[in-house]
Formats: sequence, C-alpha cells, structure tokens
Amino acid sequence: MRAMEPSKKQVTCPLIFSVTVAVIGSLQFGYNTGVINAPQTIIESFYNETYMRRTQKGISVDSLTSLWSVSVAIFPVGGMIGSFSVGLFVNRFGRRNSMLLANILPIVSGALMGFSKLAYSYEMLIIGRFIIGIYCGLTTGFVPMYVGELSPTKLRGAFGTLHQLGIVVGILIAQVFGLNVIMGTERLWPLLLAFTVFPALIQIVLLPFCPESPRFLLIIKMEETRAQSILKKLRGTDDVSQDIQEMKEESAKMSQEKPVSIIELFRSSKYRQPIFIAIVLQLSQQFSGINAVFYYSTGIFKSARVAQPVYATIGAGIVNVVFTVVSLFVIDRAGRRTLHLTGLGGMFFGAILMTIALKLKETIFQMSYVSIVAIFGFVAFFEIGPGPIPWFIVAELFSQGPRPAAMAVSGCSNWTANFLVGILFPYAEKYCGDYVFIIFAVLLLIFFIYTFFKVPETKGRTFEDISRGFERQPAELITEKGPMVELTKIKEISPNVDGEPTSPPPV
Repeated sequence: MRAMEPSKKQVTCPLIFSVTVAVIGSLQFGYNTGVINAPQTIIESFYNETYMRRTQKGISVDSLTSLWSVSVAIFPVGGMIGSFSVGLFVNRFGRRNSMLLANILPIVSGALMGFSKLAYSYEMLIIGRFIIGIYCGLTTGFVPMYVGELSPTKLRGAFGTLHQLGIVVGILIAQVFGLNVIMGTERLWPLLLAFTVFPALIQIVLLPFCPESPRFLLIIKMEETRAQSILKKLRGTDDVSQDIQEMKEESAKMSQEKPVSIIELFRSSKYRQPIFIAIVLQLSQQFSGINAVFYYSTGIFKSARVAQPVYATIGAGIVNVVFTVVSLFVIDRAGRRTLHLTGLGGMFFGAILMTIALKLKETIFQMSYVSIVAIFGFVAFFEIGPGPIPWFIVAELFSQGPRPAAMAVSGCSNWTANFLVGILFPYAEKYCGDYVFIIFAVLLLIFFIYTFFKVPETKGRTFEDISRGFERQPAELITEKGPMVELTKIKEISPNVDGEPTSPPPV
C-alpha cells in the first residue's frame, strides 16, 4: 500500500504557487496578442501625426495600411524566432531560470512602446512589438514544459490546460483595458502597451521562490538528491520513489541515445511520427479559424444591431475563459484525444452554421442572432480541445532528450500558422465573402480525420511509456496505461568497457 501514497496528496501549495507564477508568462502572451486591436484607430492617428511632423504632409492610405500591417505582423515573426530558440535555453539554464532571464525582453519592449508617443517614433513601437513577440515565442515553449515536468502524471492534463487559461485571461484583460473608458484613449494608449512590464516584474520577484524542474535536475544535471527534495515538497509526501524511478528509466534510455537535434527529429523513424503529430496539432489550432472568428465578430455583432459591439466581443472573451476552465476539469477524465476530436467536430458544425447565418442575415433578421450563437459555440468548442491541448501534449509525446527540440519545432509551426492566418484571411474574406468559413470547415474536417487515425491518447501515461508507444504497432499506440508505473521493469544502464555505468551525454 506504500506505493499508493503519492496519489493521496498530489496538489500542494508549492506546486500551485510554482505553476501559477509560470503561467504569468502565458498571460503575457494572451495580453500582447489582444492589446493591439482596440486602440488601432488611435495608433493609426499617431502614425499619421508622426509622419506629418517629419514630412509636413499626411501619410497616404496605402502607406498607413502597410505600416499598421507591419506593426501587427511583426509580433508573430518575433514569435517564430523565439519559439525556435527554446532549445538553446532550457537545457543550458534550466526551465525556471530560462523564464527568469526571458523577462528582460518585456521590460525592454514595454519601455520602447511606452515612450514611442513621447519620442514621436513609430519605429520604437514596431521594434517593441517584435521584441515582445520573441518573448511570447519563448514562453510558449518554457511554460508548457515547466508545468508538464512539475505536474503529477494523473493531473498533467489539468495543469497543462492552465497555459491556455493564462492566454485567454490575458486576451480578456487586454480587451477590458482597451476600452475607451479605461486605457484605450489617445492619452493612455502608450500605458496600455507598456503594461506588459508589470507582469514581468512580478514574475522576476516570484520565480526565485519556485523550484527548478526536478526532471531537469535528475536527468540533465544528475542531481538526484536535490530533485528528490523538490519532489517531496511538490507532492506533499516523503515517498516519491515512483517519480524518481520513472525519471531514472528515462535517464537510462537517454544514456543510450545521442543528443537529439531538430534535424534528427525528422530523420529518425522513432521521432518522425510524433513530431508530425505535434506539428499537425499546432496547425489545427491556428487553421481552425479561431482568429478569423474574432476578426469577423465585430461586424457580425453590428449586423445584429448590438448597441455596443465591443462589449459583445468581450462576451466572446468571457466564453473563452469559461470553457477553458471547463476543459481544465474534464481533460484528465475524458482524455486529450477525445476532447480534441470533440472540439474539432463542434467547430466544424459551428463553421457551417456561421456560413449559413452570414449568407442569410440580410434576408432573415434572426440569422444575425444565430451568427452570435455560432460564434460563442465556435469559441467554446475551441477551448474544449484545439485551444489548450496542442500546447502541452507536445511535451507528453517526447522523452527528455528530444523534448526541447520538439517544443521548438511545434511552437514555430504554431507561430508560422498564426502569421499566415493574419496575412491571408483578409484576402480570403475579400474573395470568398460569406463563404469564407467553408475553408475552415474543410480544414477542420481534415484535422478531425487525422486526429482520429493518428493521435494517441496520453491520459494517465508516463512520458517514457508514451515515447515507447511509438515503437509499437498502431493498435497498441492508443492503449491507455494506468497512472501507476511498474517499479520492477526499470532498464539498467549498460556498463562501459571499464565496467562503470555510462552517464547521460553532456548537454
């Protein structure tokens, strides 16, 4: 009965504190994603005023549109660079210290954007958006990895969902702060953009009180005693043998492998299938049409004769948050694969309903309200599956060795897709009109079929068990393993020529 003790107390104050502090980075990502939308008209006026001070003439409409497009698109470009750089930090500085160091970026970015109006420099604002994009790209790798490695196996899905919860809360805060009765004004918009400094300062103060990932300490740094001490605090029990044995098993396997590079992920048959799954799941999030829905929502709300469309958009943001919380409570019961399929299926029917409503809204007045219901339903199903799951399931699909490279590749895929949607959707909407969501319906159907046949269930399975699953037959791949690890099947580390056990490769 001793082996069952860790399951009695797994959620402790140190664990909740550490995960909450880490998720501040996720909140930063959401905030900086949504903050630029509300004050668009005001910032465009600032661009025109700045241009007039320099040239004594107003800026052309085309030039202003191009300048604004650069201001928006530079954020995901920074995100691509940041997400692709995750592997350079996490094994050298550790998970916690990487998050700590990265907070230099939002402080620099916030200062540039906050003083851009005073300096009459839209270049400062654009550079600031690029820098905060790099930070957000890094944090989309750091946070899911750190949270996943701290969390108990049975609750890893629920804690992993907190990353997405932080994102949607950040978006909602940006929408509220951007109201013209708060900071969305001609005088206060620089403070709205510079607000990103404050969460960074909070995280800088609190992160030193959070532990380093015990998995990183034991497997990468080979500090078993320290890892064991941290695990005891995180789990609230003195018996952490189950976690330690699981890590040793993973370490033993790593000692027989050479370091895994990004290129090796695609060359090796062992990693090729999981990395393609990771990429497709990230694409399913961005190409689902969720950003396009928020882009289109204001126009739909106006057509429904909502007096204040901005408040209806905030309502969609609230739906975003509520259903992320719902996902948090059900994800470790229903499973990742099941919820992802449910989310994709619900969004498919939502896209079809939205297309019908948009096409008929001019002739049938009630269809405008059907559009609103379709939008809220679309957002709700997104947060049940495609929203949170792609972020943390990547960390579950790979063992410690290839995990940093896999997080970098999948994160870069997400940011690249984000950039493409932002650039291409206005053209798709222009040429397809009310039928634009048929494109997303087709993509959602493709992602649903791929998930059904290719994506394994990872609920309740250890990292090493999931990794071994890709070496089995497809029928075995989706077999769910119980939360307990058999302690008698730990592989021994093979001895070298001198009779000494081989150690993990240096990082």
